[in-house]
Amino acid sequence: MDSRELLHETERSEGEQGWLATFADLMSLLMCFFVLLLSFSEIDVIKFKQLAGSMKHAFGVQQQIPAEDIPKGTSVIAQEFSPGRPEPSPINQVRQHTSSDSQPFVPRSAGPQEVAQDALNQSLKQAQTRIQNDMQEHLRRGSFELDNLGQQLIIRIQEKGAFATGSAFLQPQFIPLVKQIAEIISDVPGEIIVSGHTDNLPQRNELFEDNLELSAARAIAIARVLRNPDIRWRLKVEGLADTQPLLPNSNAANRARNRRVEIILTQGKAVSGDLSLSKLE
Repeated sequence: MDSRELLHETERSEGEQGWLATFADLMSLLMCFFVLLLSFSEIDVIKFKQLAGSMKHAFGVQQQIPAEDIPKGTSVIAQEFSPGRPEPSPINQVRQHTSSDSQPFVPRSAGPQEVAQDALNQSLKQAQTRIQNDMQEHLRRGSFELDNLGQQLIIRIQEKGAFATGSAFLQPQFIPLVKQIAEIISDVPGEIIVSGHTDNLPQRNELFEDNLELSAARAIAIARVLRNPDIRWRLKVEGLADTQPLLPNSNAANRARNRRVEIILTQGKAVSGDLSLSKLE
């Protein structure tokens, strides 16, 4: 058989045995399948113990003898030394000692916030005292009223003498008075609110549509005179019309009291209570 025939016979035999590759692949896949089944399976502990017990009885195991005491090893320290006996504590009682000496009461010191608030309240009192002393004549004539509500100092300017009826033009004789008030309160810390108030009678003329516009215009007129470089950034102007009357608008005298402009130097909330006017007769 020459080389050509041998080559031809080899190729023919290999072609006839090609199923072996497919069979080998199938066996490999089956082995992987069973390996995966084994890896996914879970061991049932109860069945495993039952099976182990059956195998134990079938094949027999070494008999277990229960030990009554735990086996211990020998130690040179344990043989040569023994633990000492604990001695009783010399102090076996807890006693409470009391003394009849009374300690002096120490008052609680004020915090920084309380100290600051006390300083603000003191500055308001000083401003009130200065207004009462320096503007005593104006207070006696009733040009304005002074009211202290704790953290608020109210300077109340009535309509009579300051404004004409239905007008927001500040009378010239009141301009020095407002400037003197501005000079006194310019050094006192706090917000300055100028609020205008009217009575409940409807007000309408060629200048103002209603009481709200009139009260705002009067507050602006006072604020313009009151304003100076130390006060202008602390000023707040508001027109309240008849929303905050001092007295019920039941008669002409009460309505006259309600028509006013208030200069409020405030450092916090006002103390609620009855109206307390500081006015010299």
